[in-house]
Amino acid sequence: MKKNIFVPSLLAIAIMPSVSFADFLADSKTEVEATNYYMNTDYRNSDAAQSKSEEWAQGFNAKFESGFTEGTVGVGVDVMAGAAFKLDSGDGTAGTGLLPEDRSSGGSQDNFTKLGVTGKAKISNTVLRVGALTPEMPVLMYYDELLLPQVFRGVDITSNEIDNLTLKAGQITQVNDANSSDYTDMTVSIGESRNVVNAARNGDQFRYLGGDYNIHPNLLTSYYYAELENYYKQHFLGASYIHHIDNNQSLVADIRYSRSTNDGTKYVNNIDNKAFGAMLTYLNSGHAVGLGYQKMGGDTGFAYLEGTNPYLVNDVLIGSFSSADETSWQVRYDYDFANMGVDGLSFMTRYVKGENIDRGAGLSEGHEWERNTDVAYVMQDGPAKDLSLTLRNSTYRSNLSSGNIDEVRLIVSYPLSI
Repeated sequence: MKKNIFVPSLLAIAIMPSVSFADFLADSKTEVEATNYYMNTDYRNSDAAQSKSEEWAQGFNAKFESGFTEGTVGVGVDVMAGAAFKLDSGDGTAGTGLLPEDRSSGGSQDNFTKLGVTGKAKISNTVLRVGALTPEMPVLMYYDELLLPQVFRGVDITSNEIDNLTLKAGQITQVNDANSSDYTDMTVSIGESRNVVNAARNGDQFRYLGGDYNIHPNLLTSYYYAELENYYKQHFLGASYIHHIDNNQSLVADIRYSRSTNDGTKYVNNIDNKAFGAMLTYLNSGHAVGLGYQKMGGDTGFAYLEGTNPYLVNDVLIGSFSSADETSWQVRYDYDFANMGVDGLSFMTRYVKGENIDRGAGLSEGHEWERNTDVAYVMQDGPAKDLSLTLRNSTYRSNLSSGNIDEVRLIVSYPLSI
């Protein structure tokens, strides 16, 4: 049974006439973003039932965030509304993930919408949010790389009562995926593995607790615990540090470790993963060169909620390089052309290679590699100021079930702040 996300928001609105609206209105903001998205995915397999997916769609996403009313307990409300429309998608080329599937035709739906309402209350520097959530934590990163964002339903408490310390706790009950209008229960995803999750049903209780602490202005440490009831438990430890060599040069280190295990055995046969990752990046006058290393241990791949972004240093556009026993390396290069006087133009390319994947008894070791290249430009002035254009190209090769993929994306986005 779906829970009603409007109840806490309506409750907040009902008590507002008795309190001051000064900060509620003065601190409010509204943002609207229009995104035109073209995506072509070539599966590089002429024998497959569908050799490619190709779709073009237009999305609009609006967000209203109120301030808080005055008083000991401030209340407010946030609203997110989105709509996406198909511009081109034949029945034989659907399935990019931009649009919901139309099961009756085998193609994509002509349009879909999203609505999320969040009631919020603030005491001192602690905020309670109930309703639609877009969490950004190592144990749960919402997906926002297509037309409309992934949205969760639940309760979140964020506290900043202690200087340099952020504490978070919450419970998620349902998810609205990036290409869906409906809220559904959650399920678990793991990398390709000899021990596959046997899900009897989806989960509706995802809980988390943890926080981030700035030990030093340049050193951030994190610990989080999460569990999807009856599926898995996960502990995360992380640290990031930036060292300024001089005014132009810096070194950034990012280290992550996760331990995932079963939460009982009711719905899965086994989850057992140790994920270690480290990324070292050197920055100098617009240039950034990064080297990444990631290692999977245990009997299965990395566990995370299906449809979200796994918080891994080698999680890239197509692959996450998180299968059982996998070892992967990444080399990345970024350049900001503002250093050459061309403000708004940027370039990124990276290459990730994974090997030693355990595919199961009697099968050879798995391997995979991926190359991504992005060229992006943001208009700096004129009538189209802040309009961005991104051309994204990816090549993925493997001997895994995911196969071989060539992908092109063209994204035009125009944000408005009201």
